[in-house]
Amino acid sequence: MQIETIKAFHVVQPFVDGPYRMSKGRVADCFDAVIVSITSDSGITGWGEMAPLGNFYSAAFPAGTRAGVPEIAPHLVGQDPCGLASIGRLMDTVFKGHPYIKSALDMACWDLAARAAGVPLVTLLGGKESDTAELYKVVTHGTVNQMAALAGRIVEDGFSRLQVKVGGNVHDDIERVTAVAASVPKGTVIFCDANAGWTPYQARQFADATRAIDYTFEQPCTTIDENMSVRRMLDKPMVLDESVTSLEAMLEIHRLGAADGLTLKISRLGGVTKTRLIRDVAVDLGFMITVEDTGGAEIDTSAMAHLSLSTPEERRLHAIAFHEWVTVRTASNAPPVTGSRMGIPAGPGLGIDVVPDLLGKLFFEVGR
Repeated sequence: MQIETIKAFHVVQPFVDGPYRMSKGRVADCFDAVIVSITSDSGITGWGEMAPLGNFYSAAFPAGTRAGVPEIAPHLVGQDPCGLASIGRLMDTVFKGHPYIKSALDMACWDLAARAAGVPLVTLLGGKESDTAELYKVVTHGTVNQMAALAGRIVEDGFSRLQVKVGGNVHDDIERVTAVAASVPKGTVIFCDANAGWTPYQARQFADATRAIDYTFEQPCTTIDENMSVRRMLDKPMVLDESVTSLEAMLEIHRLGAADGLTLKISRLGGVTKTRLIRDVAVDLGFMITVEDTGGAEIDTSAMAHLSLSTPEERRLHAIAFHEWVTVRTASNAPPVTGSRMGIPAGPGLGIDVVPDLLGKLFFEVGR
């Protein structure tokens, strides 16, 4: 089997709940997505999606994806889409760095390979460990009253896992988190995520003042060494997200003992191939794992769900349903969400059924 054609579409996905706010004035109104289709000479099509969260969240930006896909895609025409490791090496050879640009292409090859085999993607990723994964909801940055009220509404909707955005003024965030914790039932799982917004000094201030609150500290500082300096005085679990950029970075985190858990972003790592590799090694090393991405709708959320449900349940933290964040739809048979849990769509590959008329603007096409 060989790759016959590759197409790329630009889709803007506005948020249902309005602007997404992080500390330091970082705001996004939408996911700015690129969706890729890869069709083989046997007529099977696989789909991939990549959507950065603005230009501020990670070393990825929407215009970069739209510029980079046309640079890489012509090299893949004629290649075997089921040769997933070979496809990855080829992309790394012809285009140095920029893993986020390669993510949708890699994802589409995995979808195509699983569809060709007639099995759901989760089977190729190691097999389904459970039927559903527990979801968390985000308490975005705002005033004390806004964040406490939002946390209360989320819990009333049946969710018991919250990611509370911090990373701004330390004393204000201490007040915010204290109010959030007081507004939800005891036993609610709370992650305090600073998105690398603090210096070690600030992170220690926050951790010391909030010792009485039960939470997991997520990515307080930028570098692994900075987070490690905070971890030395911390009496709570720590999860790293932005620091997990490669297999080498994950191994350094393990060597230092810098975290108890990891959040793996598919596009940050370069696609399903590298995410699966890092996930599997991290599980064997004893980390707790969350698999998600920087954003997207049904296609990307489905890939996240397949990777999550092929992660051993005792090593899985939680998941997120990004397709419910946005006002647009690009596919039917989306990952099913029941209450606070998400499963995978029925069917081969990702399981979703892409609706071509909903894909936005076709901006690139190449074929034989």
